[in-house]
Amino acid sequence: MAEERVNVVCLKWGTAYGPEYVNRLYAGVKRNLSRPFRFVCVTDDPQGLAEGVEAVSFPEDQHVIGRPWPNIFVKLCLFQDGFANLSGPTLFLDVDLLVTGPLDKFFDYKPGEFCIIHNWVERRKRIFRRLPDIGNSSCFRFDAGKSGNVYELFLKDKENPDLREKFTKGSQKFQTWAMFRTGKVNWWPDEWVCSFKRQCIPVFPFNKILAPGFPSKASIIAFHGKPDLPQALEGYYSDGGKKVKTHLTCRPAKWILDYWHEKS
Repeated sequence: MAEERVNVVCLKWGTAYGPEYVNRLYAGVKRNLSRPFRFVCVTDDPQGLAEGVEAVSFPEDQHVIGRPWPNIFVKLCLFQDGFANLSGPTLFLDVDLLVTGPLDKFFDYKPGEFCIIHNWVERRKRIFRRLPDIGNSSCFRFDAGKSGNVYELFLKDKENPDLREKFTKGSQKFQTWAMFRTGKVNWWPDEWVCSFKRQCIPVFPFNKILAPGFPSKASIIAFHGKPDLPQALEGYYSDGGKKVKTHLTCRPAKWILDYWHEKS
């Protein structure tokens, strides 16, 4: 019996990320996912995308208050039943992720349920506190065609003044809340998805002398905030010409080149 085809989806708009980000992500998925898959890039510019990457236009403007379209709230539109003719298990990945290991487990884990990585919090903010129930939407899975209630909740509540904070603080806070409201939510095992700035960069003052470490058990490394992927590769000492505070700097992580390329 043939194995079910799954979906992998990413977003790209504007000029912050070129097509090479999508192509390198696609190549990383090809190297690390053994089952058949459909790779979809929701984008406003399909130029330069590799063969095998299916470009899909953005959904219509959902008029999120104070935010020009498209924006990060597009992630909630992906849950709409029928969007891009997606059906079945669907893994969303940000284009600035680094795929470093096997991905099949992301489809085998808790099938039919929502899964997302627990959002990372600074070490000092975790003292005597539990992590809030907020996922990091750089990596999540849902069943396309069966998750439209998340999208419907988004449309219903996006202008609700009582929920304004969930929207103004970004999509992932609202997304996690909506997923909890409409189904069971599971956190990915912590070692599967790693935060580069939280888990790879040595703590101060060791960040000044030691290069970022490679998390051997991780299959995905997320570059949320700063440093971004190119800055992490070259060493993070300045940002837009402005010097970075010493305790936030990092030495070059040259091992990124082993995974961030377009070779299959």
